[in-house]
Amino acid sequence: MTQIGGIVYLLSLIISKKWNKNLKFKTLIIFTSFYLFSTLLIVPLIAPIFGREKVKHSENINPTNYITVLLNRNYVRPKLNELLSQTEKELNGTNIEIHYLDANFPFINKFPLLPHLSHNDGKKIDISLIYETENRIITDKQKSVSGYGAFENPKPNEYNQIENCLKNGYFQYDYPKYVTFGKINKDLVFSEKGTKKLIQSILKSRRLGKLFIEPHLKSRMNLKDNRIRYHGCRAVRHDDHIHVQLK
Repeated sequence: MTQIGGIVYLLSLIISKKWNKNLKFKTLIIFTSFYLFSTLLIVPLIAPIFGREKVKHSENINPTNYITVLLNRNYVRPKLNELLSQTEKELNGTNIEIHYLDANFPFINKFPLLPHLSHNDGKKIDISLIYETENRIITDKQKSVSGYGAFENPKPNEYNQIENCLKNGYFQYDYPKYVTFGKINKDLVFSEKGTKKLIQSILKSRRLGKLFIEPHLKSRMNLKDNRIRYHGCRAVRHDDHIHVQLK
């Protein structure tokens, strides 16, 4: 879940046994302190050795939920930070912000970032959809605490890839509905205009390799770029976030 948590826990057990002090929750206190120290200070110093760095925050680039940062899921290759920075500049003058979800762990290619299938090389990042109020005012708020699982379902006249995958036995396809950690801001609606503008701004980067979003949303927003791909039934549905990856 965090890449470093297991190692930190083992070291905490060793320190706890050697520290001869009768303290309630001693191991928990040691683990929490050591984990936060490692996550905030040590890991960022070592990550560049593996070609990765933290997602650079700015006025308009921030995590959807800071738990992502605490779990070390906010590391990318420098070129992906450049893509995000360029996208931010493209969005200058709008009220659209970039809120990211899971990216990658700080160390080691092919180390799995569960439950994702491909976030293991520093080249991938998930970005939240854009929402607006009932008065059609774009907002930076989300519809779930985690940022995942608040789906923008197909309309009756749109192709339903989700139903197709579920019927063919890919039961995991809509599992993010179980990891919302609570649905919020139920009055918000999907901003077709805002999300399309965000995606078009991302597409202007030559560093972009692929962008995944559910087929019905691609059709609804009339997006034609061939870098916008379908991710397949083995993954999970992408009508709650946008998946962006480098070449």
